Amino acid sequence: MGSADKALGSVMLLAASFVFTYYTTWSLLLPFLDKSNPLHDWFPAREWAVRLPAFILVVGLTAIGSFLGSTIIKEKRRKAQQARLRTA
Repeated sequence: MGSADKALGSVMLLAASFVFTYYTTWSLLLPFLDKSNPLHDWFPAREWAVRLPAFILVVGLTAIGSFLGSTIIKEKRRKAQQARLRTA
C-alpha cells in the first residue's frame, strides 16, 4: 500500500471522526444545555439535525437508484445489440 493511500485514508478517517463528533454533540448534547450557553452559537437550529441527514439519505438513495437503473438499461441494450448481431 502506497503512502498516498495511507494519507488519504488518514484524512478520510479524520473527517469522519470530526463529522461524528460534531453531529453527536449537536443532536445529543445540546438539548441538555441551557439556551444561553455559548456552545449553541456553533451549531445550526435543532430541526436541521433531522432534516440534513434525511436530505442526504434521499439524495444518496436517488443516486444509487439512478446508477442501478442506468446500468440495467445499458446492459439490456448491449444484450439486445449482441442478439441482433447473432441473427444478422
